[in-house]
Amino acid sequence: MTIDSERETQKKPAPRRRGPYATTPARQAEIVRAAAASFAEHGYERASLRDIAARANVTHAALLRHFATKDDLLLAALAQRDADDSELARRIIQSNVPKDKVLSTLLQEEFARPDHMRNWLAITIAATSPTHPAHDFFIQRRDRMRGHFTNKKLDTTEDGDELTADDKVTMVMAMVDGLRIQFLLDPDRKTLQVLETLMRHIASPEED
Repeated sequence: MTIDSERETQKKPAPRRRGPYATTPARQAEIVRAAAASFAEHGYERASLRDIAARANVTHAALLRHFATKDDLLLAALAQRDADDSELARRIIQSNVPKDKVLSTLLQEEFARPDHMRNWLAITIAATSPTHPAHDFFIQRRDRMRGHFTNKKLDTTEDGDELTADDKVTMVMAMVDGLRIQFLLDPDRKTLQVLETLMRHIASPEED
């Protein structure tokens, strides 16, 4: 081999890795995280697949090999957000935070980023339409939350009506969404303490 041919061989770039690497769960997770960041910053309607691809450091075509539509990415991002919240809640509980303060502690990070919270809240409101791609996700999310509650009477009444687990989920979710709106209207108002009061009243002994 001549010196010139040896140099030519050295100049050839290594072949790009293809095959399974292009569809690894790790790469999909990167894309989902990028989508969540884009939705949080721009809102679902304004977020673009090209922006998401750029954040994930993949080409637009590569992104489409993992997720065919923005709707698919939205559902994946919502599922990941729920998983992240569940993991954070587990760590909060392990740190011996009182049970009535777990949910408010979980929400503190979200309330510290009002612009992001506004965009996620907009997705929740839009999903109230039965035709929205995330409508079923939020219905199923409510059903999953029901498993964390049991039936009981209100602490403030001896002979009042019983609160079912479904009643509790409705009350908690309504208060959380309402507190989000109230905080966005008036960020100086302390709101999460109200949620702690509700949790103290509706929690059953086995939930304490």
